[in-house]
Amino acid sequence: MEKAGKKAKESRTVMTQIIFPLDTNHHDTMFGGKVMEYMDKVAAISAMRHARMQVVTASTDSLDFVAPIKVGEVIEIEAYVTRTNHSSMEVYVSVQSENLFSGHKTTTVTAFFTFVALDDYGKPAQVAPIIPETEEECSLYESAPERYMLRKKRIRQRNLTV
Repeated sequence: MEKAGKKAKESRTVMTQIIFPLDTNHHDTMFGGKVMEYMDKVAAISAMRHARMQVVTASTDSLDFVAPIKVGEVIEIEAYVTRTNHSSMEVYVSVQSENLFSGHKTTTVTAFFTFVALDDYGKPAQVAPIIPETEEECSLYESAPERYMLRKKRIRQRNLTV
């Protein structure tokens, strides 16, 4: 039995952080791994909001660092579920930096995370389909099957070389 659909906005999650010197490298820009940690946390919360159960990160792809994040800036990490399959959820995550003095905002990182919902026994569990509403949600929803196929192809190729 298929679950009733849920709106993408119901999974929307936002986290704001100020970037301190300990978050940065010798260029005074944020460590990429630290950004990825925050992105994974926000994406996991988004997936749990959608599934209303435990989730695990299955993959991360298209992680694109498009601009540096500087010490003293604030970052806003936003995530929401873009599409689901039986037990998996694709979550779009974007990071925007802001210079608090000028107010200038820049998109700095974007990525797609895949999570799998787990039942009480740690087995994959069915999740509700997504109902996109905004132009961005609809665009990401429509393009998700292509990303899904690319992920599957990448995993198959990796398994053949192991």
